[in-house]
Amino acid sequence: MDLSLVDLAPYLDRAVAGGGAAGEEAVRALCATVSASLRDTGALLVKDPRCPAADNDRFLDVVERYFARSADSKRLQERPNLHYQVGVTPEGVEVPRSLVDKEMQDKIKSMPEEFQPATPKGPDPKWRYMWRVGPRPANTRFKELNSEPVIPDGLPEWKETMDSWGSKMISAIEVVAEMAAVGFGLPKDAFTSLMKEGPHLLAPTGSDLERHGSEGTVFAGFHYDLNFLTIHGRSRFPGLNIWLRNGKKMEVKVPVGCLLIQSGKQLEWLTGGECLAGMHEVVVTKRTLEAIALAREQNRSLWRVSSTLFAHIASDATLKPLGHFAEASDAHSYPPICAGDYVEQELSVINLKGKNGF
Repeated sequence: MDLSLVDLAPYLDRAVAGGGAAGEEAVRALCATVSASLRDTGALLVKDPRCPAADNDRFLDVVERYFARSADSKRLQERPNLHYQVGVTPEGVEVPRSLVDKEMQDKIKSMPEEFQPATPKGPDPKWRYMWRVGPRPANTRFKELNSEPVIPDGLPEWKETMDSWGSKMISAIEVVAEMAAVGFGLPKDAFTSLMKEGPHLLAPTGSDLERHGSEGTVFAGFHYDLNFLTIHGRSRFPGLNIWLRNGKKMEVKVPVGCLLIQSGKQLEWLTGGECLAGMHEVVVTKRTLEAIALAREQNRSLWRVSSTLFAHIASDATLKPLGHFAEASDAHSYPPICAGDYVEQELSVINLKGKNGF
């Protein structure tokens, strides 16, 4: 099964120029595709003319140079006191949910063998950099989730590159969120109004394929994302597997110039379980090994960088099923909770925030 690919251009063009009845009908059909894809598969591919492949490549180039630095040099940007929500998270810190969540472990055991995820041997051997994108609230209960960015020395193009690519990816997510709301029969701004001043994070991972490049190595163990929607640009090394709602495992292939969107736990909350947070992992596969061999031939970096952004609901907003989703059969499983409290609970589980906040 292939993921749906939605070109956002007709929706963007209509927003600028308006359109006749036929155009409106076509846009509504696109919105229905977006909402159905998030509901049925937890993922979709989009093409946004404002997010060209060249910009993704420029971003990957800069982040590859950063991750190629020594571990000691990178650790200067580490901020554990801020729950690793800005700056660098070293390898060996983040614990995959599947290692500590008994319910998830039981779910894995019940899967057919060919769809089971790879078993991680411990914390993820990947680095990650968290870069805040967009404005933050002047007043918030959740200062650690809305901290000032950390800028590494010696990369003068860092801030402009991160801000530019991050803002373009957020723009794409906002359009997808609008289209999903229309497709679900909610007001167009049902989701985007809650995203305003959210703690959005451009969060590239860096995995050293020189050291960890053997087949079966698990860079990110089986997990879901705790945020609202996640968007990925194309990586130079494959290895991302996702699980569809029907339980089938699928290796993702993102076409050049396209972006992958995945549903997160906050979307699951707002839809009363109608959309489930998408499960995924990153593993070294045969296709990864082929890409490693090609990169060696071409003398390119062997750091696998993900072009990843986490879009969030604002920390002080309330997560609860919206509109008709309040009547969903599983709505009772999603009681109202402040988004910031929810995020901090999840960070504790995956070892990015200590039980006492240390």
